[in-house]
Amino acid sequence: MSVTVTAASLAERVRELKRLRNAVILAHNYQIPEIQDVADYVGDSLGLSFKAKESDADVILFCGVHFMAETAKIVNPAKTVILPDLEAGCSLADSCDAAALARWKADHPGVVVVAYINCTAAVKALTDIICTSGNAVRVVNSIPRDKQILFVPDQNLGQWVMQETGREMILWPGACSTHVLFTHKAIFNLKQQHPQAKIVAHPECLPAVRMVADEVCSTEKMVSYCRSSPAPEFIIVTEAGMLHRLKKECPGKTFIPGPTDSCHCNECSFMKKNTLEKCVAALEHLAPEIILDEHIRRRALVPIERMMSLGR
Repeated sequence: MSVTVTAASLAERVRELKRLRNAVILAHNYQIPEIQDVADYVGDSLGLSFKAKESDADVILFCGVHFMAETAKIVNPAKTVILPDLEAGCSLADSCDAAALARWKADHPGVVVVAYINCTAAVKALTDIICTSGNAVRVVNSIPRDKQILFVPDQNLGQWVMQETGREMILWPGACSTHVLFTHKAIFNLKQQHPQAKIVAHPECLPAVRMVADEVCSTEKMVSYCRSSPAPEFIIVTEAGMLHRLKKECPGKTFIPGPTDSCHCNECSFMKKNTLEKCVAALEHLAPEIILDEHIRRRALVPIERMMSLGR
């Protein structure tokens, strides 16, 4: 009983501090339920960053991982952006080092660099256009067919985009350490137990997993797909935090977390570093604050704006 009271008290303190700081609270779909429930907006990283831009808040508390908070700062330079835990990193973003990308570009002039938004501000500053998992196909299709493309940093998303567009690309050898744990065997075995369930997988998953999915899509499109589908059950093959939002937005339907070979659900340890206690501390001290070099911020904004010009 004390745990519930403590969680409720912390949530109330977060709301109180939000009012005092004139803050907006953003929570990624993979955050713990308690953080999602106290947030003003829950969604994907880019959508949340633009929600913040539309608000009159002075402070953005971004409950996600480091590159997401950086993205919020890129598009909201006048706002104070804070992250509950500065150690909330991202294996995918870490797989593409800006210095290594700069060297690659120097050796391959003329190649168009398309970057998945799951990368650092320094990497964004070196790219030609950004994409999300929801619009990657549209972004790649917007590039002239005679141009060679380097896709960074997620090779699995890149493989899926190649399949969807019929476009050959050079793929950076990066991957999400959470999504690559899903296996064809584990998903197939779960499907045998729930034969009526639709399998919905994120494109960061391995090709063998995407192959058995009924729908491959971004986290935002998972919500609309599950809401509109007549199916009563869904196997959700992405980070397990997504199920909390799906259950709230699609009442009456059953959501089953995609398993790995060793566990019944799959959680990102980085996403789970954020807690209500850390949210309280961040709002009390306005720290850890995300500070970007202004030259890098401006350069990183350009490929984001190019993407946005294609339509949201």
